[in-house]
Amino acid sequence: MTQAIIVHDVYKKFGKSGGSFWKQVFRPNPNGDKPVIVAVNKVSFEVQVGEIFGVLGPNGSGKSTLIRLIATLLLPDNGDIQVFGHDVESEPMEVQRLINRVSVEASFFKKLSPMENLLYGARLYGLNGRETRQRVEEILTRLGLEKRSIYKPMEEMSRGMQQKVAIARALLTRPRLLLLDEPTTGLDPRSKREVQAVIRELNQDSGTTILLTTHDMLEADNLCDRIAIIDSGNIVALDTPQGLKKIISSNGHEPTLEDVFLELTGKALVKEEAD
Repeated sequence: MTQAIIVHDVYKKFGKSGGSFWKQVFRPNPNGDKPVIVAVNKVSFEVQVGEIFGVLGPNGSGKSTLIRLIATLLLPDNGDIQVFGHDVESEPMEVQRLINRVSVEASFFKKLSPMENLLYGARLYGLNGRETRQRVEEILTRLGLEKRSIYKPMEEMSRGMQQKVAIARALLTRPRLLLLDEPTTGLDPRSKREVQAVIRELNQDSGTTILLTTHDMLEADNLCDRIAIIDSGNIVALDTPQGLKKIISSNGHEPTLEDVFLELTGKALVKEEAD
């Protein structure tokens, strides 16, 4: 199999209309119904095994919804998604065994230390023993945590450091597919580089397929083999970083991904409302 992920004509909306057209015009939301928001609009793409595939777009563009659909946390209204040949709707358990997900809102037992949190998570996957403890320490150290921080309560750590622990928790299980939803948001430049280096190593050394959502142009350019640009739930372009830059004229300098996004969508890639 060459495809790790197949997304075909996937559509997902939230909210529901408040009745007929005239009711919505003259009595909007009479029952408190939320307006319909199309988060993912008939999206199709494939991710190859061993690829780092980026989904680039502002917050509110549908990136996180797409990740949740692939992770079986949401069901598509239409279309289908396969992960290593398993359908996310009919075979969710099989999909969940193959993936791990890191999001910006990672949760922990805040009174416990990173080591305790990760060992607890490891036991849920059937991992235990001295070797697991050593691997936890190795991963956390590689991500830039000082040894003394590994044994301090999570509540004493910055959000950026907590995000590193979330990434370590995902790496611990050696997933075939790693879903990273804005993994470096809130990190300082040095921490960003450390996390990005670990992502590259995991991909190159273990062959892990990675799907990465981001609004960070440089991160997408440096990490991703191919990038899908998403705007308002629609994929407006998909190619390698260099291929995307060839879409627009150079005007005497090499275009950036931000130039490409601005040309395709008519808007700058800035942080907007959350997905």
